[in-house]
Amino acid sequence: MADVLNHDSLKNRSPKSGSPKRGSVKIGVVGVVGGWSSESLADRVAERTGFRLLVDMEHVSARLDEGRVPFGDFDLCELDGLIIKKVGAEYNAHLLDRLELLRYVEQCGVAIFSKPLSILRLLDRLSCTVTLAGGGIPLPATEVTLDVRQAVSAVRRFGKAVAKGLYSTKARGMLVVSGDDPELAAKLSEFQAADNPVLYIQQMLKLPGRDLGVAFLGGQYLGAYARVKADEAWNTTIHSGGHYEPYEPSPQILELARRAQALFDLDFTGVDVVETERGPMVFEVSAFGGFSGLRDGCQVDAAARYADYVLECCRARKESA
Repeated sequence: MADVLNHDSLKNRSPKSGSPKRGSVKIGVVGVVGGWSSESLADRVAERTGFRLLVDMEHVSARLDEGRVPFGDFDLCELDGLIIKKVGAEYNAHLLDRLELLRYVEQCGVAIFSKPLSILRLLDRLSCTVTLAGGGIPLPATEVTLDVRQAVSAVRRFGKAVAKGLYSTKARGMLVVSGDDPELAAKLSEFQAADNPVLYIQQMLKLPGRDLGVAFLGGQYLGAYARVKADEAWNTTIHSGGHYEPYEPSPQILELARRAQALFDLDFTGVDVVETERGPMVFEVSAFGGFSGLRDGCQVDAAARYADYVLECCRARKESA
């Protein structure tokens, strides 16, 4: 824990020179120490409040008999607000347990952005997809099964598909498969054996070399950008060599993204939209939302906007108490 204790995340500090201190509201950020988006958000909060706390969930405990959730010298239950930027460096099912600890912090009276229960419904790709489908949001054709034979049948019906793990981001661990591949069953069996018991098979669509990120803050449109794929990549992620470009969404795309994010009650999020021959469709809604695309694609300082939003909510909550 030495790295955490030596970091600014466990120290109160004065706001940066020239930045006004706006009262005694104490707002923490749950994130990854050293991660650009987490550090940026903690900095923006500190500039506005004079208080900086970046919480690494690796070092949080819940003392349920005492009604306390210690992190170093701080009790998270004594904060006015807590922003969840990341609960771990990588997506996996264990993040669900970390969110339960934060749900207890919320039960102790701390305002949390976004609410742990809202994020819980998004970490699992299947949970997100089921909610979107139930909400009438157009999606690429998808089949979910535990039976490899059914998965093979789905891929052959789709022609070409992507097998996706339920806990993954930026296309990591995904498998592109074709219905005419004689090794299809073996490949899907191997994918299933690699800790993917539920086979999530989604049709691969003809895309214009890009997909879109549409961001919302407090349910209001914040900005949009395009992720443009590298020449040889099958996906558009920055992890695979893609890059961000400015994008102005049509009213149809904006309304679709608005409807999709409204199903999850998130304070800050991004909706992944793709343009297809059958009209715009949604891939997923982000549990945490990203800052990089807004910065590079449309010059929006999402960390600053998010900090302002949370501070306003926390101050209004204090005044009404």
